[in-house]
Amino acid sequence: MPAPEIDPLDRYSRQIRFHALGEAGQRALMGSRVTLCGCGALGTVLANHLVRAGVGRLRIIDRDFIETHNLQRQILFDERDVAENLPKAEAAARKLRAVNSSVEIEAVVTDLDHTNVLSLVGDADLILDGTDNFETRYLINDAAVKLNKPWVYGGVIGSEGQTMTIIPGQTPCLRCVIETAPPPGMTPTCETAGVLGPAVAVIASFESVEAIKILSGKLDAINRDLIMVDLWDWTFRQLRIAGLLGKVDCPCCKHRKFEWLDGEQGSHTTTLCGRNAVQVANRRAEPLDFPEMARRLQPLGEVRHNAFMLRFAAEGYEFTVFPDGRAIIKGTNDIAKARTLYAQFVGS
Repeated sequence: MPAPEIDPLDRYSRQIRFHALGEAGQRALMGSRVTLCGCGALGTVLANHLVRAGVGRLRIIDRDFIETHNLQRQILFDERDVAENLPKAEAAARKLRAVNSSVEIEAVVTDLDHTNVLSLVGDADLILDGTDNFETRYLINDAAVKLNKPWVYGGVIGSEGQTMTIIPGQTPCLRCVIETAPPPGMTPTCETAGVLGPAVAVIASFESVEAIKILSGKLDAINRDLIMVDLWDWTFRQLRIAGLLGKVDCPCCKHRKFEWLDGEQGSHTTTLCGRNAVQVANRRAEPLDFPEMARRLQPLGEVRHNAFMLRFAAEGYEFTVFPDGRAIIKGTNDIAKARTLYAQFVGS
């Protein structure tokens, strides 16, 4: 006898019983497409929630690889991933496919910048912020406003986090509320202030609920405030920002100036939060030939590579090189020094 058919909605039965979602909302979720920008602390929690909730397709974009210190808060990774030198996007996709095989998951190992953001978010119903820097968030904001796509912002440092939901034309955008990023060195980072895993989980859970509301068509239920939470001090604040829509002289949503998207703002070489490392982005039309590169670098000592990255050390610095020509150089926060090292050991 043929095996009985399994109702694809059965795995979501407890979620469907939640009256505000229901079967119609679940079916909308299952037909949705999400682009997740960043798969570190926030991103792993976001991806985990959304795949278990049953989104139709999830594209995970992340430029980085997994290190042991990530395991304290980046819930999709384990020590085996560190040993295998896996990029975060690929490791997350492997875990999530085992969680829910009905969700289409795409791993994109790249640096999100003004040259690729439109193509990576263009087919999404929603963009989610799992990043750790305002440069990328302003880029996402530009793309979302230009394409008229909703996105959810979130950020965490120490025990404090904040989040807001942005629906272009219906809510203020990020630059209405935070027009410019603080200068480097003027705000805490995860390197100076640390970060608590539970704070990450709270903010990512807030983002995830907003995602479920938007993707299921429940826009009347979205958060329209800037939410700020400090778990250590046990404080919760809501800034009423809805009134800013159309009232502030916003360069993005009012004047349609997309400075980050046009490449007028932002850099292609950046320091990485809490890493004593610099990323040098030097895109190539063709992927690097890792076997040939390993042979060339062999005089330096051990060179390891797989399909996703090549790693070696030189002059006291650690290099991780990706197929698209990007490299993360650990051991310095000096951008000029990192560029010199890149040219010396990787090439122009």
